[in-house]
Amino acid sequence: MPKNLVWALLLLMVDFNGCFTEGLNNTNVSTRPDVVNIASILTFNSIIGKVAKIALQAACEDVNSDPTILKGTKLQITLHDSNFSAFMNIMEALQVMETDTVALIGPQGSVLAHVISHVANELQVPLLSFTATDPTLNSLQYPFFVRTTHSDLYQMAAIADIIKYYEWRKVTAIYIDDDHGRNGVISLGDQLASRGCEISHKAPIKPLATKTDISDVLVQVALMESRILVVHTYPQYGLDILEVARNLDMLGSGYVWITTNWLSTIIDISSPLPSKTIDVMQGFITLRTYTKDSKLTRKFASEWRNMTNYGLSTFCLYAYDTVWLLAHALDSFFDKGGNISFSKDPKLQALPGEMLNFDSLSIFNGGKLLLQEILNVKMKGLTGAIEFTSDKNLLFPAFEVLNVIGTGVRRIGYWSNSSGLSTIRPDKVNTKPSDHQSSSSELLHAVIWPGQIIQKPRGWVFPDSGKQLKIGVPNRVSFQEFVGQSKDSDSFKGHCIDVFTSAVNLLPYAVPYKFHSYGDGVKNPSNTELLTLINSGVYDAVVGDIAITTNRTRIADFTQPFIESGLVVVVPVRRSSSSTWAFLKPFSPLMWSVSGIFFLVIGAVVWILEHRVNDEFRGPPRKQLVTVLWFSFSTLFSSHRENTLSTLGRIVLILWLFVVLIINSSYTASLTSILTVQKLSSPIKGIESLMMIKDPIGYQENSFVRNYLVGELGINSDRLIPLSLPEDYEKALKDGPHNGGVAAVVDERAYIELFLSSRCEFSIVGQEFTKNGWGFAFPRDSPLAADMSTAILKLSENGELQRIHDKWLLRSACSSQGTQFEVDKLELTSFKGLFLICGLACFLALLIYFVLTIRQFTKHYPTLAESTGRSVRSGSLQTFFSFVDKKEETIRTRSKRKYSEGSSSMMNGDDSSIDNYSNKRDMSLNASK
Repeated sequence: MPKNLVWALLLLMVDFNGCFTEGLNNTNVSTRPDVVNIASILTFNSIIGKVAKIALQAACEDVNSDPTILKGTKLQITLHDSNFSAFMNIMEALQVMETDTVALIGPQGSVLAHVISHVANELQVPLLSFTATDPTLNSLQYPFFVRTTHSDLYQMAAIADIIKYYEWRKVTAIYIDDDHGRNGVISLGDQLASRGCEISHKAPIKPLATKTDISDVLVQVALMESRILVVHTYPQYGLDILEVARNLDMLGSGYVWITTNWLSTIIDISSPLPSKTIDVMQGFITLRTYTKDSKLTRKFASEWRNMTNYGLSTFCLYAYDTVWLLAHALDSFFDKGGNISFSKDPKLQALPGEMLNFDSLSIFNGGKLLLQEILNVKMKGLTGAIEFTSDKNLLFPAFEVLNVIGTGVRRIGYWSNSSGLSTIRPDKVNTKPSDHQSSSSELLHAVIWPGQIIQKPRGWVFPDSGKQLKIGVPNRVSFQEFVGQSKDSDSFKGHCIDVFTSAVNLLPYAVPYKFHSYGDGVKNPSNTELLTLINSGVYDAVVGDIAITTNRTRIADFTQPFIESGLVVVVPVRRSSSSTWAFLKPFSPLMWSVSGIFFLVIGAVVWILEHRVNDEFRGPPRKQLVTVLWFSFSTLFSSHRENTLSTLGRIVLILWLFVVLIINSSYTASLTSILTVQKLSSPIKGIESLMMIKDPIGYQENSFVRNYLVGELGINSDRLIPLSLPEDYEKALKDGPHNGGVAAVVDERAYIELFLSSRCEFSIVGQEFTKNGWGFAFPRDSPLAADMSTAILKLSENGELQRIHDKWLLRSACSSQGTQFEVDKLELTSFKGLFLICGLACFLALLIYFVLTIRQFTKHYPTLAESTGRSVRSGSLQTFFSFVDKKEETIRTRSKRKYSEGSSSMMNGDDSSIDNYSNKRDMSLNASK
């Protein structure tokens, strides 16, 4: 035995990288031997080892009883107990390799898997493990290691999704400080980082730790801010951790405990658990590897109850499937001509010393082929479909998400690598992707948390120890309603401070902070200079009335604006008083002129259209003039007495009455406003008119307004006067530009509204000419900025933001703030369309009227219409006007009589007498007129 021990220690010092020589001292066996030796290293006294031993033996019996799998070849498995000893694990592995073993199942832990994998690489013996879940075992360093369960990488991805789903950001990781624990937590950190979360504190526990050691670690955890605890350990240590946590009062409300699958393993195998044990895990969330329910699984579960009193764990299923996986690979290995043969390792023979037994270890010549066949297996097992990916991971990793309640667990959802969290079984999601298209609120069912509460815990507390954020706050001397420092202490108060503290309280983790004053207290500090101190590391954040501008976003990241603002112009105003001629104010002079002209035009047009058919529009010239004037202006009140008979006249009148209705309504509304609502007036109408004059402009000292007015609007810097206090604003505006004051003050709306709340003699003119807001500043790419933005949105949605605004900024001292600024007169432009329509209607009506009249005239006087001589044309024009002046009824009567007499004369053949008679009658008619 001492020789073997020395040999083992020297073997571990060998460099296992090199070339292998095959065929040296080969021991040939038959293609399909009667027996194939495999081995397994377990810890028999562990929870997993107890049931895995039974599952491996049952699998070997089932394989050997099935003639179709190995076609007469029997599997012979040798089980070795490591007895919780790393050294014994190494010795057992070496003893296994001294026999003609073609594969090794185990070891049970990831730590030993790292060590034994070196031996497996050297001797080319496949090493299969259904319990070693360390993600780093998949590296190229261990080509002969094959994991027959799912890597912890997927467990950690599931836990990270749970953390993200419940909107927590920081967690504390508790783990055993070995390869299994460290590498698992590293994977957890990577998965959390990809989801915008992080491990705020790592709490490693040394292997073989006592309860005192565990207590020392958990005391430090209790002092941290995070109450989201992720425990990644072994089943034999897990219950000790929970018992110590109970003694430290860490299992009550406010805490969240999430464990990897070690807890579900304890519950599944040891069920029913003692009440004392189940009490320490109430409200916990744990994972269990998901296995699809099938007839094969139900049959094995029934047989399992006859084999043992232990509960059936997923580790049992994976142990059983590992043996069948190896059997299928051996069957394919033999089918492809593989032989069970071994050869000496020349590297071991080259080692000096006579006390080493080199004949005890040999290289498995078919190891590479068997490894390849293992990775190529595709089969249906107790755990579902078994198939390996190119990186030697099993396909379709999935887990059940469990909530420990009462004496057992309640499934609250599932997680799979393809669909993430869902309340639908992973096999259903994979076959019917549309089935899992649900809202985020349905990803997991409700959870009962520690302390028997159903409301999601906040997940953090203010820590007793921890780094505080240094937050810079401007020490303002004006508008301290927004942010101000108490005179008797270093504390701050104001609208901005209340918003910040309320938002921090909504964060899913603790943010310890301390305000630091910036400024001399004599004048307002420059917020831009304050922001630059974030980049230099003086402050971790800036809180206050910080306007978000383009230049400032290059310095720091800002939150969602918590108050909207923008630049406005404020000026002194005077109240408009009523006057004798107030009734003329609604319309501009041009509007009055055009309206009057149109009244006359409409009267004239209607007179023309009605003159020949309507007796009310006929008579002596003086009477007709009075009629036109009366008719024109009486339409303003729709009180005209004259009726319109012609179709064209009625059309024109209807359109005009519509125009009059609009003008009358607008005039009435404007005049009512002028006489009943108090108005304010100022010669400055906004930023445009302010830019056109040369008078001084006031602005808040050390604000960004100066740079904006000069750089963006091109205003001469000589015109800009810095002002500090609201009283300075008031004095400068009252003094005016001619007495050392200013014509207007340009500042952000938030300040101006507070300024105007008690100063009614000033008012905002024009519109905001910038749009921005105030936000809190953080270093570039800070995740805290995004979280605070979300919290500010929540404050806005629940009404808290408005409540804070009303607390600090709502003022009602100035009763005149409800008055209106002077409105411009109604201009012609507003009615241009109506006048154009009405004018066009008049033109068309007159055009149609004259066309019809000329046509009628040519019909009655064809000889005059065709004459071309000058004297004749003069007579024709005179005759035409005379014709137009006649009443249309008279023309028709004469036309009928003329037609009747003309017909009679033609019957007598005296055409000349008819013409003479006609000419004489026309002359007599003209003379009578």
